Amino acid sequence: MSTIVAEPGHVSLDDLVRVYAGALLTLDPAYWPRVEAAAGIVAKAAQGAEPVYGINTGFGKLASKRIPPDQTAQLQRNLILSHCCGVGPATPEPVVRLMMALKIISLGRGASGVRCEIIEQLQAMLARGVSPFVPQQGSVGASGDLAPLAHMTAVMIGEGQAFVDGRLVPGREALARAGLTPVTLGPKEGLALINGTQFSTAYALAGLFRAHDLLNAALVTGALSVDAAMASTAPFRPEIQALRGHPGQIAAGRVLTELLDGSAIRLSHLEGDERVQDPYCLRCQPQVAGAALDLLTQAARTLVTEANAVTDNPLVLADTGEIISGGNFHAEPVAFAADQIALALSELGAISERRIATLVDPALNFGLPPFLTPEPGLNSGFMIAEVTAAALFAENKQRALPCSIDSTPTSANQEDHVSMAAHAARRLYDMADNLAAIIGIELLVAAQGIELRAPRGTSAALSAVIAALRAHVPALVHDRYMADDLAKAAALVGGGVLATVATHALGRDPFPKLG
Repeated sequence: MSTIVAEPGHVSLDDLVRVYAGALLTLDPAYWPRVEAAAGIVAKAAQGAEPVYGINTGFGKLASKRIPPDQTAQLQRNLILSHCCGVGPATPEPVVRLMMALKIISLGRGASGVRCEIIEQLQAMLARGVSPFVPQQGSVGASGDLAPLAHMTAVMIGEGQAFVDGRLVPGREALARAGLTPVTLGPKEGLALINGTQFSTAYALAGLFRAHDLLNAALVTGALSVDAAMASTAPFRPEIQALRGHPGQIAAGRVLTELLDGSAIRLSHLEGDERVQDPYCLRCQPQVAGAALDLLTQAARTLVTEANAVTDNPLVLADTGEIISGGNFHAEPVAFAADQIALALSELGAISERRIATLVDPALNFGLPPFLTPEPGLNSGFMIAEVTAAALFAENKQRALPCSIDSTPTSANQEDHVSMAAHAARRLYDMADNLAAIIGIELLVAAQGIELRAPRGTSAALSAVIAALRAHVPALVHDRYMADDLAKAAALVGGGVLATVATHALGRDPFPKLG
């Protein structure tokens, strides 16, 4: 496995993509002195007479309760155990690993007051495959992702549960299997570990990565649908996109043009086609996919900033020796970014579903048989596959409603406005699964439509995509059990196969990047 040496404040989106894909992450040694300096400031405050929140006081509404120096270690341990209140299924391991890496980056800024050994414990757990069991539900994204991060921290101190080699075992056993021992938390260290937005940010980043991959897949299937419907490519001309000026639209139009370049189907109806304009789902692809790309790009900027941020409380200003309470744990930026990603996922599915509906409808598909079956009536073809796409789109539309506008007071009204960032980010995973299935159905339908146009063929790039599909799913001649076909197509979409195959056929990568 590759290892990223992180410089907190300068970690890139590409670095985060690599961590999500399995790369390890360690703190640049140049940052250790600052970490230790902040820890020294906290240690001094813990022995002092002045109350300092979370160091020698209780938490939240209990901040007025003073804690004597000999009980600060117990205070931190109790904090972690009491906050392990998550419920629901386990967070996917790639998201947990990313969450741990984000916590290393945040603590590595040297403003949280933890000792180096706390960061080293996280690094060792990442390196040795100890993945804490983190229930998905229980955070409102305000005073940090308290419950999820507490479950992560519990394993560090030998409590909770963790996955090791695919098995869920007690935290102490997981550490022992990895050759590690539990750490004892010092002043503020438990609070530093559970305050912060790393759970919400990790989930939002995972949603971002998947949404970007699916957008590229949707450009491929959208191009396939254009040829299957014998639609015009004139709306994709660069002059049109330039006159509006949105970068995403310009990029999307360019990709569609490159994918369709050399199509014999397109050349066959350049003249004599009585249609004046195509439906919006075909004609307005640069505008919709481009707008989605611009949203994802904006969300990426926010999330990269958040990934490099210090988001616990209170914060240690090492240069002045001050410890100051603030509100960086409030995850409103993450909630807004996740809501933007949700909108993009929903709209990409909405327009894909309309292209599917167009291709199966004999009133709209320009001469193809109903539901793209050679023997309609005896066979239903893709009739119900289109219904499934509609069901998935409707579900994503419902889930795209903004979470960030919701709030509920917690902690005896001390935490009286919350971001719901965890809700906003978690739902992206399921939405991405739904979108992969929708685009997979479009892949099946559009490929079938193009093959029904034989002997005229599509471009070399799109022909290669169809060949990749046919290696797993044969053309639909007679009705058959279709659930497996849909699952295989969704897997090709979700695995990035469509863009990879098209890139190889073109000899260059035409797909837009984030950032």
